[in-house]
Amino acid sequence: MIFAPPHELNTARWANMRIGLLGGSFNPPHKGHIHISHIAKHSLKLDVIWWLVSPQNPLKDKKSATPFSKRLENCQNMTKDEPRIVVTDIEDRLTSRDSYETYY
Repeated sequence: MIFAPPHELNTARWANMRIGLLGGSFNPPHKGHIHISHIAKHSLKLDVIWWLVSPQNPLKDKKSATPFSKRLENCQNMTKDEPRIVVTDIEDRLTSRDSYETYY
C-alpha cells in the first residue's frame, strides 16, 4: 500500500494531490469499480482514487444490505493489488449520510 487511508488528522499528507472520489455502497465491490477507477485516474490525471464506502445507502433497505464492516473488508481485499486505490471508512467516521456531505 503506497497510501494510508485518509483521516481527519493527516490532511497535510494529501496536499497538492489530485484525488478522485468514488462513493458508493459497494454491495458488493466488483471489477467494474476497479475499471472505472482506472479510467478516471488516467483520464483526469489523478494521483489516487478514494473509494468512499457508504455506511448505508439512503435509497436501499438497511435489512438487505451487507454489514458496513464486511463491505469495507471486501473492498480492501479487492484493491489489495491496487496501490493507487485507497478504501476509506471516512464517511462512517464523519457520520456522513450522503457523499456530498463528506468534508472536513
